Amino acid sequence: MKFESVIIIRDKTRLEQLIERFNSKAQAKFYIESSGGDFAFFELEHSTFYESLSKIKEAITRNFKLKVINRSFLPTYIFTAKDLVVVIGQDGLLANTAKYVNGLPIIGINPDIERYDGVLLKHSPGDLNRLLKNVIKGDFDTKQVTMAKATLNDGQELLAFNDFYIGADSHVSSRYSIAFNGEKEHQSSSGIIVSTGAGSTGWLSSIFNMTNNINTYQNNNTEDCGLTLDWNANKLVFVVREPFLSKMSQIKIGYGIITKNNTLKIESNMPTKGVIFSDGIESDFLNFNSGSIVEISIAAEKANLMI
Repeated sequence: MKFESVIIIRDKTRLEQLIERFNSKAQAKFYIESSGGDFAFFELEHSTFYESLSKIKEAITRNFKLKVINRSFLPTYIFTAKDLVVVIGQDGLLANTAKYVNGLPIIGINPDIERYDGVLLKHSPGDLNRLLKNVIKGDFDTKQVTMAKATLNDGQELLAFNDFYIGADSHVSSRYSIAFNGEKEHQSSSGIIVSTGAGSTGWLSSIFNMTNNINTYQNNNTEDCGLTLDWNANKLVFVVREPFLSKMSQIKIGYGIITKNNTLKIESNMPTKGVIFSDGIESDFLNFNSGSIVEISIAAEKANLMI
């Protein structure tokens, strides 16, 4: 595959977001420092990011055309097969990007190793020269990551790199019918989490942590329950959060493994405020109100992270 352009995906720094909020750097500084905060932290983070961005641009422009786009334009940007994607930011930005690039290889760059964990961002700005030389020679490997897909009965679709949340958009009961493994029931809960392998150490793990804490306290059982999937495993895990048993709601379907031959179907019973959002990004959502039926399955396409 011959690449002609490199598309850098970035987000605004926190300093830039503060300046937008307060209309000027001076006003942002006054607000932060008057509240006892350290404005120098945001300035240092900002300058470190732009130093890394400058190094990345320099490495790219030696051999490729370059375009920089902000995270907010991801859903509408049209990628081509000749684009190589470079993500510079935090892990959540890479997860969000993977859903929109149609399986193109992604190079994740951690611009600030002192501040960002970089679980998905395996490379530093200094690695990029070597990586791009390998790309030119066609000598590179990628790690495939399984994604989840939500398909509504009106044809709308949404992908998830880490997880889906399905339920109410606020702290009220989520009401729906759930069907899995030939069984179906009405439920009232705090919503449903569907996790990929990449997401199994994130939100899903916190649910297992809660379960283990209760189990240890109630039964003095120190054997932990939990599940971690390989990132490329063709499996998804779903968990119903805080299911409520009543005359109108059941709790038998609370946990399961979604495979290529075994999908999860949910029908909304929420007149308003029902949502499906992916990867913890509430702005990246589908409405899920009464009359909506969603099928959760393994996405046909994989995310490809360059290693």
